[in-house]
Amino acid sequence: MAVGQSNYNLTIREHIPSTVFPDISDASTAVAQQIAALIRSRQAESKNCVLGLATGSTPVGVYNELVRMHNEEGLSFSNVVTFNLDEYYPMTPKELQSYVRFMNEHLFDRVDIPRENIHIPNGELQLEEVSRYCEAYEQKISQSGGIDIQILGIGRTGHIGFNEPGSGKESRTRLITLDRITRIDAASDFFGEENVPRRAITMGVGTILNARKVILMAFGEHKAKIVAQAVEGEITDSVAASFLQDHPDAHVILDSAAASGLIRFKCPWLVGQIEWPEDRIRNAVIWLATQLDKPVLALTDQDYNEKGLQDLLAEKGPAYDINLSVFRHLQSTITGWPGGKPEHAKQPGDRDRPFDEIFPKRVVIFSPHPDDDVISMGGTLIRLVDQGHEVHIAYQTSGNIAVFDDDAIRFIEFATEFNRHFDIDLQRTIELEDHIEEFLKNKSPGQVDSEEVQQTKALIRRCEAVAGARCCGVPRENLHFLDMPFYETGRVRKRPLSNEDIDIITNLLRDIEPHQIYAAGDLSDPHGTHRTCLNAVLRGCHELQNESWFNNCELWLYRGAWQEWGPDQIEMAVPLSPEEVTRKRAAIFKHESQKDRALFPGPDMREFWQRAEARNADTAETFDRLGLAEYKAMEGFVRHKGPFLL
Repeated sequence: MAVGQSNYNLTIREHIPSTVFPDISDASTAVAQQIAALIRSRQAESKNCVLGLATGSTPVGVYNELVRMHNEEGLSFSNVVTFNLDEYYPMTPKELQSYVRFMNEHLFDRVDIPRENIHIPNGELQLEEVSRYCEAYEQKISQSGGIDIQILGIGRTGHIGFNEPGSGKESRTRLITLDRITRIDAASDFFGEENVPRRAITMGVGTILNARKVILMAFGEHKAKIVAQAVEGEITDSVAASFLQDHPDAHVILDSAAASGLIRFKCPWLVGQIEWPEDRIRNAVIWLATQLDKPVLALTDQDYNEKGLQDLLAEKGPAYDINLSVFRHLQSTITGWPGGKPEHAKQPGDRDRPFDEIFPKRVVIFSPHPDDDVISMGGTLIRLVDQGHEVHIAYQTSGNIAVFDDDAIRFIEFATEFNRHFDIDLQRTIELEDHIEEFLKNKSPGQVDSEEVQQTKALIRRCEAVAGARCCGVPRENLHFLDMPFYETGRVRKRPLSNEDIDIITNLLRDIEPHQIYAAGDLSDPHGTHRTCLNAVLRGCHELQNESWFNNCELWLYRGAWQEWGPDQIEMAVPLSPEEVTRKRAAIFKHESQKDRALFPGPDMREFWQRAEARNADTAETFDRLGLAEYKAMEGFVRHKGPFLL
């Protein structure tokens, strides 16, 4: 099936029509085109077009495309009336996290919509005024003729708007208490969970369902699980988005990552006849072994028949032949030599790998934040160094927004005492200490740090990165702090990638001419930095791919901070000894500002070292259950085969 098209056989298990696009840009453009078409048709009829709008990162691409249409195609918003879904309470319009500010920055200030046509829930009301205000908000929607198109995102709890679990199908605009998961997910925008408002004003589920057309958008792997629940699961008030199954004109717009949990992508053999390329065979066999808790080589013809894999058995069987092929593939991915095995170390039966003849290799490891290298591939990093390769680490961003204010004060106090002790330029240090302490004392929640505070926090993370790399055996001269400009805003929301960002990547790679590049493929990072950093690496590789040295270069993608590759995806599995696990942990511990409690922990409340060890152990255990050798831990990698686009 072509992505972006519908097919009944593939959507028979889906209770809301869903369209999948290859990337976010295509999906956003498609939604914007629907909105623009309706605006124009209503203009031709001299009628208003009433839009229900959402905030957050999901609809930003839609708003950007609508602005482009306004500027380049003359799309007018003079007949558009808007009602936003929600707003935090309390919240003033000028605060960084205000949805009024968000909508103005992303859409309203950039088009010709009349200000009197804009409606966003008021977060400044007195508590006793809220109930009456919510009733009036409902009346305004009704008086405007009802919402023509309602745009939605979906939260990790399945909420639409801020309709948390327990919200009823008939619920209306009201004040609601936010679920803790929602507040944790919003913590990065507010520089800490403690700063996130506990309540919000939101349209109700019933209000949303009254819209004539509803479009729910979801992008990224971290949305895959809840999308599957909403689209394929039962209708339940524990997942408010599931109520869209009863809407006569609801549609779900996804990128391929967010769609990966749907049956037609996860287990396509359960929804119809399919072709059986090698990667799909591996996926099906590993799924079958996992379902039955059997080693791959123990699967029988009966197992295949009883679990919906009759077609695979008929086309590629018997079971033993299929099992053996998959087992051999899994076995071939396991290597203790991630940089390749030199001829003198090879044993009879060892499998040759690409570029084995190049030894030792030059290796560049891109780390989006200053600790991603050791968290996600610390064991492999240690092996590469121990086996004699020239390892470079490129820290793409400073990570300065993820440092607690108290740490900045503690370190500037240390600097002052250090300089006092050694009689080094004490006056300037005292001035800096006074400024930093005064600024942080009066800092309001979510306020952008001063330049001096940002630099202090960046230095904290830089020194931690140096210590972590030293723990792995990487010399200081092989560490590269790129400080990519897209990141340096002092806010969670970043700038778009620029040519300056890409030039930094290409210049480094051209200077080193590596044989291996490692980059973070951890696209469930809730803040988006990993995705942007990977995009920068891919665009850099795109520019360099025709240079002669690049012919001997491989690009490997690692995960670990937010998720892990599945066994059906892994193309290189590096086993770690107990000693290497301990060394990896020691390297992670050097990042003291992220220890005990990270400023932006995301949905997983464990410390990063705990997540990493658990995921590495789970990967090893999964290989063991599939019938492979038993190891303490494993780090998995996928080789990027191009094109160099995200």
